[in-house]
Amino acid sequence: MRSTVHLEHDRWRIAVQIALACAALAVSGYAQEIAVQNDSGVSVKVTAAEIAALPHQKVSVDLHGKAVSFDAVPLRLVLEKAGITLGDSLRGKRLSFCLLVEAADGYRVVFALPELDPAFTDRVILIADRADGQPIGSHDGPFRIVVPGEKKMARWVWQVTALKIVKIP
Repeated sequence: MRSTVHLEHDRWRIAVQIALACAALAVSGYAQEIAVQNDSGVSVKVTAAEIAALPHQKVSVDLHGKAVSFDAVPLRLVLEKAGITLGDSLRGKRLSFCLLVEAADGYRVVFALPELDPAFTDRVILIADRADGQPIGSHDGPFRIVVPGEKKMARWVWQVTALKIVKIP
């Protein structure tokens, strides 16, 4: 017959194994895709692999007093990957649309569509999937909006889960 000490040890061992399994599932399953919704409400999933395959650029920033180098994709390329066009189609009534960026924790910000179009601005708004050469961890990622040159980082959304084209009434 097993002693009480051995039974208690077994319980702790099982509890630790369950906790580790849950943690592994949480890390492996966190938002490895972004839902991109067009102005008609049709949504397409863009995966981490698809974003990784797009042309990246490096941008070094001071993030709360720490130098960080992001590998990122122009946000417009992710929209184009999902079938959303800018360029010549961005005129007239379409100028009243914006991009709503949503995060896993419910945080939401908007960008006017002209802010994403190189015909309107030289500034490039990015979506990063790597920081300092490593995939962005579950705390901030796997996707993070980076807006170089913006004085406040309030629109630097982390844990991006959705991009939605919405009309301003």
